[in-house]
Amino acid sequence: MLAVFGINSDGLNLAINMLILFLIVIYLALVYWTYMDARRRVSDPMLIACATAASLFPFLGTMTYLIVRPPEYLDDIRERELEMQAAEARLHDLNYVLCPHCDYEVEKDFLRCPSCLRKLKDPCGNCARPLDPVWKVCPYCEAEIPGVTAPRRRRRRATPDGQPGTEQTAVD
Repeated sequence: MLAVFGINSDGLNLAINMLILFLIVIYLALVYWTYMDARRRVSDPMLIACATAASLFPFLGTMTYLIVRPPEYLDDIRERELEMQAAEARLHDLNYVLCPHCDYEVEKDFLRCPSCLRKLKDPCGNCARPLDPVWKVCPYCEAEIPGVTAPRRRRRRATPDGQPGTEQTAVD
């Protein structure tokens, strides 16, 4: 049997060979662990390859990777972003609105911002409820909003044989 470090004792030589085998297995396991951990934490394939290549330096490369690796998994980042989007959607459903000028929290039916005093909406001339600038008619009292032109509707005029023909513009 081959003597390691000049040791001639069979029992001690076996123990040293087992220790060397154990260190090689640990080394290979650390290279594999670094590769798998980098895949979970880094989205760039080139950085994954660099982390794995660095771990080929026995033990030192893996320790360096442990210092510089990103603190959280990609799945955790995606989950946090989805939770933030869901929270923003819940806030939107709760009528949480910010003033477009000063970012002060206002309610949907405010006509003016209480912080910067800028006009947010116009009141309806009939019922005085707040109107969105894009509305053509007041949804509360059905009064037409002055200064807003109603869109023209198009309908098809039928030909004498019953088939659709040319378009005709009509205003209701």
